[in-house]
Amino acid sequence: MKPLAVSHYTVTTACGRGNAALLDALRSGRTGLHHGQFEAGAMDSWFGAVDQLDEPLPEEHAGWDCRVNRLLAATLQQDGFMQAVASLRERYGAARIGVFVGTSTSGVQQAEFAYRDRDRAGNRLPQWFDYNHTQSIHVPAEFARLLLGLSGCCMTISTACSSSAKVFAAAARAIRAGLCDAAVVGGVDSLCLTTLYGFNSLQLVSPEICRPADARRNGISIGEAGGFAIVDPQWVADAPALLGYGESGDAHHMSTPDPEGRGARAAMQGALDSAGVAPKAVDYINLHGTATQANDLAEDRAVYALFGGVVPCSSTKGWSGHTLGAAGMVEAAVAMLCIEHGLIPQSLNTEELDPLLRGAIVTRTRAAGIERVLSNSFGFGGSNCSLLFGRLT
Repeated sequence: MKPLAVSHYTVTTACGRGNAALLDALRSGRTGLHHGQFEAGAMDSWFGAVDQLDEPLPEEHAGWDCRVNRLLAATLQQDGFMQAVASLRERYGAARIGVFVGTSTSGVQQAEFAYRDRDRAGNRLPQWFDYNHTQSIHVPAEFARLLLGLSGCCMTISTACSSSAKVFAAAARAIRAGLCDAAVVGGVDSLCLTTLYGFNSLQLVSPEICRPADARRNGISIGEAGGFAIVDPQWVADAPALLGYGESGDAHHMSTPDPEGRGARAAMQGALDSAGVAPKAVDYINLHGTATQANDLAEDRAVYALFGGVVPCSSTKGWSGHTLGAAGMVEAAVAMLCIEHGLIPQSLNTEELDPLLRGAIVTRTRAAGIERVLSNSFGFGGSNCSLLFGRLT
């Protein structure tokens, strides 16, 4: 594929707001996860919440007000992102810029509130509940398009944890097909009880802080996040770029990954092939690395089969938690920060490496010259996507 410049990007996680906050956390080993209850009376767990999301949206957007849209709006208003989109709009026109957003739950928390506040006698949801503006799966994409003043093609991708990795692939195809000249891509997911209790019912939520690749790992820590990027086929000096992407489906099980990692390997190979590079050209692999026994082992087998035990790799879920539909965008931001700042982050919270894992897991953050990063996002049920980022020279 022809590389797409990532001219601007921004990310919000439990580590803080903006790229600088995430970079500082990666360098210092400061996790954004903490132990407690997300809502009063909810189960105790380790989770990654974004601070200061209690303020309602401005009156002009009151109909869109919900936690996921508050997170989305706050994310767009940092790192000069709105201004960058305004410049892009002047160059291409509002109708020629696509919007592609990944999410897994959208505003389902708003539906939780509505259900608690329902008319129990008449079994009716309250009148204030607006499904179309706060809970529909397409809400974040439409709200982002509204805030950015864009009117081009608009798409939501909801493939669980690969959602906001796949937006890069979808945007690349749309640009190649002539549906748009450039695109805003991103992902956003907010915490809610449906997610926390849903994953806990599958025995996937760890009672301890998540420990990717650790011999004693026992589950995920759930987080929330938002992130956006501009992808543009025009060359941008010193910008990182999307060099390639690969997608696959395990077709193995509704929730468990293929234990041999064949789908994961196919996605990684696809990313390399579309970029026209060999495995040895990759300097660092940002693993999906959820810290469950099955996922970490399957991904390691895929990585080892393709790269051997040579290429440094780690999971950054120990900083932000698993941000589900926003995970692909968060990991893409990590990949670009690594390229721009010469950084290989450790697998945070990993104390004792699982001896069954054969990949070159990094346990101490270090400086390094990074030209290409492969970022993995593997969704529930085997929906896989790998993105290859590198420098435009």
